[in-house]
Amino acid sequence: MSARSKIILLVIALVLTGSCLFAGHEPQKAGKAQDKDDLYNQIELFSNAVSAIRSDYVTEVDSKKIVYGSLRGMLSSLDDFSSFLDPDEYKEITAEAKGEFGGIGVEITSKDGILTIITPIAGTPADRAGIKPGDKIVRINGKTTKDMTMNDAVKLMRGDPGTQIVLTVWREKEEKVLDIPIKRAIINITSIKDAYLIENKIGYVRLIEFQEKAGRELEDALKRLEGQGMDALILDLRNNPGGLLDTAIDISEKFLPKDQVIVSTKSRNPSQDNVYKSSGRFGHPQYPMVILVNEGSASASEIVAGALRDNKRAVLVGTKTFGKASVQTVMPLRDGSGLRLTTALYYTPSGKSIMNQGVVPDVVVEREEPGPVQKESGDIFDKADENQLKKPVKTERPKDVLENDNQLREALNLIKAIKVYKAQS
Repeated sequence: MSARSKIILLVIALVLTGSCLFAGHEPQKAGKAQDKDDLYNQIELFSNAVSAIRSDYVTEVDSKKIVYGSLRGMLSSLDDFSSFLDPDEYKEITAEAKGEFGGIGVEITSKDGILTIITPIAGTPADRAGIKPGDKIVRINGKTTKDMTMNDAVKLMRGDPGTQIVLTVWREKEEKVLDIPIKRAIINITSIKDAYLIENKIGYVRLIEFQEKAGRELEDALKRLEGQGMDALILDLRNNPGGLLDTAIDISEKFLPKDQVIVSTKSRNPSQDNVYKSSGRFGHPQYPMVILVNEGSASASEIVAGALRDNKRAVLVGTKTFGKASVQTVMPLRDGSGLRLTTALYYTPSGKSIMNQGVVPDVVVEREEPGPVQKESGDIFDKADENQLKKPVKTERPKDVLENDNQLREALNLIKAIKVYKAQS
């Protein structure tokens, strides 16, 4: 058997085996013979290219480099969120879900083919440096991001703590190109950034990530505030890029009675569609609730906001959310690499898909940026500044929080009005 024939058979075997093994899925019986013939023809085309590279490229190429490169191209051609993860990237994404990773603290996506900031994570170097949701990344340390994959961008932004990176961004609202220096750090994030009584027994909780421990952290914060007499809640999901679907469901059902639809997912195979309902196991009081959202609220944040709004459990205040309504499943491969594959779209309880549309709040309030703040003297990259991430959750209201946040003021006024209305009804 010729080398070319062996390659064709090997690739066919890999493709067919992979289709049977991923996540325990069975091959779909509805496939037509014509589709299979087309697949074999395309695989033969691929094998021709591999043979040419192995025999005629100017230098010998490592087989893993060919396969990894092919997988990157294949996954990135599907949509903006699917990607191939080499072993190091797979380890990093696992660490991110647990809340510990190195870098500058941003969530990015590819929007219209341009690397775009979903949001800087609160309290991280990127947040303190002034990165904003919607910033388009033009260069990373002087290297153009044109045609750059998200994985490659993440690799460039990751690095040793204490080293500096410069992001060049296009800020559309200001029509400016900005060079923003950022100092890398080890990012240790708690999901709950703030939790305190803001005024008149009204609680304020700021949730910045949907990590594995977010549900437990929120439960602890709610019990503490309820123990202090909390009778209304403002849940701040602004600039929360999302995270785990299970965590979004866990958090939503804390505020819903039993058997309320939280979210539904629809995949390629109807037998794998799911409708997630609340279990009623948490049973927090039906106190008035307002959720703050903005253009940096994405994915799991939009699930929670949509679930509580559609079930008439909360009122949304702020600006339209990001509009990421797809579910990615991370699938390990045998050599330690993995796939991040879009496997479903999610829908709010009312049946709406918000993919690329976002959630429009009940009360739209544009953010008014506060005036210039007098900064303390000293190097903004001072090592002590990096240690802010390790400070405990704030449990007391900062004196100037309402003065500098018009959206929060509107949410507070609204929830006061709801309390008055309920008291009189």
